[in-house]
Amino acid sequence: QRSTHGFLFAFRARPTFFRYFDNFFPSFTRGHRLSPGEDEMYQRTTVSIMQKEQDSSILIQSYSPQGFNIDGNKVFGPCALLPPAILQWNVGTHKDITEESVSLFHMLEPKLEILVLGTGAKLERINPSVLSLLKKKGIAVEIQDTPNACATFNFLVSERRVAAAGLIPPQVSTAL
Repeated sequence: QRSTHGFLFAFRARPTFFRYFDNFFPSFTRGHRLSPGEDEMYQRTTVSIMQKEQDSSILIQSYSPQGFNIDGNKVFGPCALLPPAILQWNVGTHKDITEESVSLFHMLEPKLEILVLGTGAKLERINPSVLSLLKKKGIAVEIQDTPNACATFNFLVSERRVAAAGLIPPQVSTAL
């Protein structure tokens, strides 16, 4: 830059926008290096967890012939509990529990330890091919009536086991 009779001449004019930032960020120039230097190439990045995630387990609070109350969420009809997710499960009765309908349980990561199946108001038999598929995938299966399945699932989750549940709401009993 040269000064002549009180005027300042610059060889390269810069827009006003950049002149404002030059006052605050003088080191940023057009040729600023974005790649790491030789001393930065071999440094490892470390992460420290400041606060662990709060308990992400879910508990079944109640059930009825219409559905379930799970942590304050009302779920109508059959559901699949894959903590922390609650999903609608497309089955109507225990006969609809097939290899295809349980596929969502064996595709999870981390792998399930145990799957609790609630078959409705009473304990029903499940197709043996479904049980052999889950056994082959390394998942233990507990089949119970829905009231007991809810209690078993809550117990397993409270013990921090990697558990899931497939539940069919119990129908109203007409026996008397």
